Amino acid sequence: MSLVVATYNVHDCIGRDGRYDPERVLTIIRELDADLIALQELQWEPEVALDLLQHFASRLHYRAVPGPTLLRRNGHYGNAILTRLPVRNIRRVDLSIPHREPRAAIDLSVDSPCGPLRAIGTHLGLFPGERRKQMTRLLSILADAPPPALLFGDLNEWFLWGRPFRWLRNHFGHIPDIATYPSILPLFPLDRIWVKPRELLADIAAYSTPLARETSDHLPLRAVLKPADSSSNP
Repeated sequence: MSLVVATYNVHDCIGRDGRYDPERVLTIIRELDADLIALQELQWEPEVALDLLQHFASRLHYRAVPGPTLLRRNGHYGNAILTRLPVRNIRRVDLSIPHREPRAAIDLSVDSPCGPLRAIGTHLGLFPGERRKQMTRLLSILADAPPPALLFGDLNEWFLWGRPFRWLRNHFGHIPDIATYPSILPLFPLDRIWVKPRELLADIAAYSTPLARETSDHLPLRAVLKPADSSSNP
C-alpha cells in the first residue's frame, strides 16, 4: 500500500493573474489526492464562519493542523498540514531569527502505511544565513527521529552546492532536484520532499497542469512512498 505526500506554497491563494481564488487552490489540493500535504503562505480566519483552512479540510475530508507564523488582525498566516492519517502527536517548532520574518515548522507523528511516521512541514527564510540556522535546528530534531521520517515544504534553498543541501543529503540521501518555481517556467527547486529511508521514495514529480501553473507562483510537489516489501504484494 502506498502513501502519497505533497507540499504546496499557495501564495495566499493569489494566482499569477493577481486574482484571489481559494476555490482554484481547493481544486489543486483535490487533484493531488495526497494523504499528507504541507501548505505554505496560507491565510485563514478562525473567528469567521468561512475559515479557509477548515473549509479546505471539511470539503476534502482532511484533518487540519494549523501552524501560523503571523497573527494578523485580518487572520492567521503561515503553515498548515492537511492529513487523512491518524495523528499521534503535534509539536510546533519556532524557527524564527531575530529581525527576520517569523518562521516555524509543524512536527507531526502519524500512523501511515509505511509505519509510524515523523513528518515535519516547514517554510524556511529568504537569506542563506537564516536558512542555515533553521536547517541546523530541524536536523537536530530529525537526528532523534527513528525512520521513517519526512521533511517537506518550501525550503527557499536554490544553492544546490550550499551547506544546507549537503547536510540534507548526508541525512536523507540523494533526492532528485525538481524545479517548482516560478510556476509558469520552473527554474528553481525551492519546494522539497525528503524521506528517510530513501528506499521508500517510489516517485516524485512537480504537479504541472495548466490550472496549477496559474493558481500560485509555485507548483505543488507530489511524492509516492511505498514500504520496502510492497513491491512483492499484488
